[in-house]
Amino acid sequence: MTDSQPRGIGVSIDLKPHAYDPLANPELFQGVLARRCIAFVIDIVIIMLPVAFAALFIFFLGLVTFLLGWALFWLLYPGTIVWALVYCGSTLGSPASATVGMRVMDLEMRTWYGTPAYFVLGAVHAIVFWITISVLTPLVLVVGLLNERHRLLHDILVGTVVVNNPVRARALRMGHPPA
Repeated sequence: MTDSQPRGIGVSIDLKPHAYDPLANPELFQGVLARRCIAFVIDIVIIMLPVAFAALFIFFLGLVTFLLGWALFWLLYPGTIVWALVYCGSTLGSPASATVGMRVMDLEMRTWYGTPAYFVLGAVHAIVFWITISVLTPLVLVVGLLNERHRLLHDILVGTVVVNNPVRARALRMGHPPA
């Protein structure tokens, strides 16, 4: 190698362009933030129902076992965290790339370069969401109003984008929003 050639350090970075352009495809982002909030409420209900049933089971088990069963309450908090991560990872990592709430609201999550989400990405997305919402409560949503792709803070940090699913986007493109 001569001195005039650039020297590499052994790291190759492949920067991919954004797959979703809000100017070319505005139907992908139309109404996403509002639908995401409703999807979040649906997902919280789905996550908390089994937790509530587990808490009731432990409560009644404690009554039957003369309060000894109540010692299982310490498992409820870590169990809730594990259940939420499994739910987010498995639903976002599914072929639909969407949680149940997102499916109801015709949304899907993709990487910023267009590939479907996978289990680890879904779980990390949930972890980063809960950390950012704990630290910066309202600012997470404000960020979505300030960028053209309506990405929230945790979406930007993890490298994801939430868009309307192809069926809804096609209907919006044709001018007939789906019922």
